[in-house]
Amino acid sequence: MQPEALPAPVRAFLDPSFYPHPVGRVEMVQTHISYVFLAGDYAYKVKKAVDFGFLDYSTLGRRRYYCRQELLLNRRFCADVYLDVVAVRERDGRLSLGGRGRPVEYAVRMRRVPEERMFHRLLERGEAAVPTVEAIAERLARAHADSPTGPHIARYGTWAIVYAWRENFLQWREFIGETIAPEQDSLLRGYVSWFLRRRRGLLRRRAAEGRVRDCHGDLRSESIAIWPDGGVCIMDCIEFSRRLRYTDVAGDVAFLAMDLEFRGRPDLADAFVRRYVGASGDEGLAHVLDFYRCYRAAVRGKVEGFLLRQPEVPAEQKREAEARARRYFDLACRYAARDWPALVITCGLAGSGKSSLARALGLATVSSDVVRKELAGLAPEQEARAPWQKGLYAPSMTERTYREMLSRARAILREGRTAVLDATFLRRRHRERARRLAREEGVRFLCVELRASDDLVRQRLSGREAAGPGPSDANWQVYLWQKEVFEPPEELPAGERLSLDASLPAHELAAAVRQRLGAGG
Repeated sequence: MQPEALPAPVRAFLDPSFYPHPVGRVEMVQTHISYVFLAGDYAYKVKKAVDFGFLDYSTLGRRRYYCRQELLLNRRFCADVYLDVVAVRERDGRLSLGGRGRPVEYAVRMRRVPEERMFHRLLERGEAAVPTVEAIAERLARAHADSPTGPHIARYGTWAIVYAWRENFLQWREFIGETIAPEQDSLLRGYVSWFLRRRRGLLRRRAAEGRVRDCHGDLRSESIAIWPDGGVCIMDCIEFSRRLRYTDVAGDVAFLAMDLEFRGRPDLADAFVRRYVGASGDEGLAHVLDFYRCYRAAVRGKVEGFLLRQPEVPAEQKREAEARARRYFDLACRYAARDWPALVITCGLAGSGKSSLARALGLATVSSDVVRKELAGLAPEQEARAPWQKGLYAPSMTERTYREMLSRARAILREGRTAVLDATFLRRRHRERARRLAREEGVRFLCVELRASDDLVRQRLSGREAAGPGPSDANWQVYLWQKEVFEPPEELPAGERLSLDASLPAHELAAAVRQRLGAGG
């Protein structure tokens, strides 16, 4: 940014003679909400005159108030760094830092932390290790234990995160198609809706247990310094919004864990979370961690997008911000896909590899072959062949089988797990019932159609015959009958249908399904 584009009281910080202490060279760093001037032994943080709704620094009075709040709140985490609030004053047309005159701007004065001691720099140099993140976890657990809580804070535990998500969806709407894809926006909306519908009680219980506290609210690696003796200094806590700071402690843990994963260190993220749980005794953290990780990644994607709309930000910095925003939204969607259950149904004729795919997925599976025989009082391996649509395979028995499968799938989904229905789903009506179940439970739906050639099916069914009785009684004649009545799943939208070549190995088919689910269907 060109100095002349800065407001005069801010531009003054670029002049080494402006300071009441020795300064050789001034370096300016800016974010979407502040300017930071590195001058000699000190750093001065000036708030930008911006209003993002969730943050309002638009007036001088607000900037003064939030400078004071920043000083007070951050001293909880790192008292030695946060020194005082200083005023830029104007008198007879001249600006001075402190002294006499009319205040025209404010800054938080901090002791300058050596850049090489910042945690993100240690990560970049490969000098951060498990003991480093364990020390951070222990410091954070102590800070949380000492942080205020109570009914006036706990009440933020549920409504504030709901409001924050709604705010996010509105604020990044202008970036859809630019930094976040439409299908990613849809995935995040669906996941949040499901989580708040099915797990809101969990958030309330954690609030009742005292897990909602006056937290940091913005815990990233750039906000942490590691001293040579191993001490931990945590900086840059949110001062501008109690709604964003009064949060479940999982929000702080999730932010740094997400940041470590974003930087390619999932091993350190796992070590950090484990040590925090051990130090805090918060065994229930795991049940909400992905939800908060998703939220934190999405927030960072949104914030990076804000830089694209600020005219003073250089073009190269905007390009870098756009790339980071996309990566953050990708990460948010991975967390959502990992936590949000899905109802997956297989679709295909006998011998197409549906059961092999289900096994390769390694998820909770309901098999039509097994359920059908259980309903008839038979063991899965007990042979029960009958003519097409007769005996165990009569239409009435098929209807009972599908009803029971859907009932079992509902129970699995309500446990927060993905359910796989391993069946032919030859008929459109059976697929529609499964799809309706997914809508009722607020989960994703995916129909995986396996397409196989006659030669491949004949080969597989012959091999199955040679192996002896199993859950499936289908043979070549059954395959031919199925082929005559099969209704292809063309009624399903492309986002809910995945057609695969059944000749591929089961692990490759499973990988394709996981990839589709990870991308939001």
